[in-house]
Amino acid sequence: MRILLINPPNCGRSIPEEEYGIATIKAIFRGEPLSLETLAAECDGHEVDILDLKVEPEALGDRLRNFAPDLVGITGMTCEANGMLAIAGQAKNLGVRHVVVGGHHASNDPEYFNKPGVDWVSIGLGSAGFSRLVQALERGEQPEIPWMARVREPGRALEWRRRPFSQEDLGEGRPPRYDLVNKYRDHYVMAGTKARIGFVVSAMGCTHACSFCAIPNLTSGRYLVRSPEAVARDIESLDTPYVRLVDANTFGRPEQAALLCRELAEKGLRRKYLVDVRADTVVNQPGLMKEWKAAGLAAAIIGLEEIDDERLRRMNKRSSTEQNRKAIAILKDIGVMVVGDFIVNPDYSAEDFSRLDDYIRETGVDLPIPSILTPMPGTALHRQMRDRITNHNLDYYTFSNAVVPTRMPEPEFYGAYAALVHRAHAHLRKP
Repeated sequence: MRILLINPPNCGRSIPEEEYGIATIKAIFRGEPLSLETLAAECDGHEVDILDLKVEPEALGDRLRNFAPDLVGITGMTCEANGMLAIAGQAKNLGVRHVVVGGHHASNDPEYFNKPGVDWVSIGLGSAGFSRLVQALERGEQPEIPWMARVREPGRALEWRRRPFSQEDLGEGRPPRYDLVNKYRDHYVMAGTKARIGFVVSAMGCTHACSFCAIPNLTSGRYLVRSPEAVARDIESLDTPYVRLVDANTFGRPEQAALLCRELAEKGLRRKYLVDVRADTVVNQPGLMKEWKAAGLAAAIIGLEEIDDERLRRMNKRSSTEQNRKAIAILKDIGVMVVGDFIVNPDYSAEDFSRLDDYIRETGVDLPIPSILTPMPGTALHRQMRDRITNHNLDYYTFSNAVVPTRMPEPEFYGAYAALVHRAHAHLRKP
């Protein structure tokens, strides 16, 4: 079977750019399509290729005609959902028999893809189900895979059931097919630099359930950690000076994180690592942070989110502003770059923007990343804010648009947000 796996183009839209001429904060998503590389690794015996439309945005028609796939698989985020449907429709128009969609939005809102052009919707971790589907289709069967919804008739409710994912769903048996994106490798670089970066998974899911986060739905709420040997093998497969561990929570099990750190040190895998870590983990495990620094930890991405404890409580963050300050100080003291994720609430006033600006300056966060609070489908926040949402076009769900009314007049809100982003990135340095 000929299989073409497709990463959609950057297709998110920007209210501040379209309405107010503010062009500096449009969201652009970069980085290799690791989920597709992982799927490709499960397709032994088939001819597989990856098309990254973020690098080649005009290549879809030619690749579909020249490669002539039997099956197309498409992944994507919420803001890419409409683009995914457009790709599916074009594939069908050019004679592709089977079209499968998966990824974040498919896992959180599968009914969105219950439309013409789509044959299957993969819900949650997809590698085991995708492999099973490919094998069955190769035999001419139409399998019943409970966690993969078959679109029998667009508009008729999908039939599927969520299942508990396990270690077997992590695809540890073989490394991702990094070779399939070698032609794109020079495009996968650190923001603001030309340094090449590769992606590796060390864990899936999260130990917490913040109200704004859609990640737990990918694993049915479980936190699954890959073996140190499998992670080290994947890192060894990459020829990049930087490695991003693309986990929601790399150090969710500190004892496992310590084992991985030692595995990397023993194998001499001296790369510069970028990881996601919770502030409370940094505060409770300073020794682990030092050990990782010695192994090559260059930057830690922390979801600081807010500078107000009550807002953190409402997000179910289970952290505090005091912990955040301590974590920043610990990381800076040992020489690790701090990338701080902040959530700008549409309810912000001018004073709130000013307080956040002061906090960033006082704490010395090296790279602040302010995003606008967005109730993503499938999250507790979406259920809480459903009645307030005024913009339902998923093209705008990029975390740089307000999809609920803002407290400040919109032009002033986006002006303040753009100014915050500009100041945050003015002194971007290489980790």
